[in-house]
Amino acid sequence: MNQNEYPGYISKEEKKIPIEDPSGKWSDLTLLPEWEEEFYDVYTVRKHGKWVMLKALKKQYADKPEYLHMLEKEFETRYNLAHPNIVMVNDFEEVPGIGKAIITDDVYGYSLRRLIDEKRLTPRIVQRLRTQLLDALDYIQENHIVHHPITPESIIFTEYNENLKLINVGYDQTSSLSEQDTREDIRSYGLVLGEVLDNLPESLPRLRRIANKATDKNRPYRSFMDLQLDVQRRSPKNLYIILGAVVAMMLLLVWLLVKLN
Repeated sequence: MNQNEYPGYISKEEKKIPIEDPSGKWSDLTLLPEWEEEFYDVYTVRKHGKWVMLKALKKQYADKPEYLHMLEKEFETRYNLAHPNIVMVNDFEEVPGIGKAIITDDVYGYSLRRLIDEKRLTPRIVQRLRTQLLDALDYIQENHIVHHPITPESIIFTEYNENLKLINVGYDQTSSLSEQDTREDIRSYGLVLGEVLDNLPESLPRLRRIANKATDKNRPYRSFMDLQLDVQRRSPKNLYIILGAVVAMMLLLVWLLVKLN
């Protein structure tokens, strides 16, 4: 990578931060500017010698109660989530020099934004968007998680096997999602998929049609299931036919059992 061409992406060694912890619990604190958010900074650090990630308020917000409450709210929401494509939250702790922080699993990899910028997209990444990202969004839908739109900045691909991880998901959990919340997830998926397709050398017409429909304000997908079925090359009509056949077979089995008795 040409450092001058992509000045926003710097090595971890350049952002190491001195950390004083007489207990020896915390060490090797490193800022990850690529993954920062509006109110938060993200770090990697060793906790008892094991790598974890931290999400903490930026210095200008750290002493403001309303922002600390926002961080606590996110921890409470994300702590109950368990999905292989969503970064796991482990704890909420005071970290020397940082303050209160959400502790998560460490993810060693690269954001989708970086992979786009550095022209490092692969067929496996496209496949992960068709499967793992859709699965993660479906899980978020099922658990009624209200969150900011999913973007290339919040999607991480692990370095060795290119598994997808969402690092910025839940802020609040409600009893049900509004139609607007669902439409926003569909639109976010379409925008991410569309940008990836814009940066691929080959044309993928079927995925392009899906991305366009997901972002169409006039005739979008009616539900998240419709989007899933289209990506999986299935249709609601075929699904109903299959379910109908299963029900018919069960009724036939019951009828035969009654006859035999």
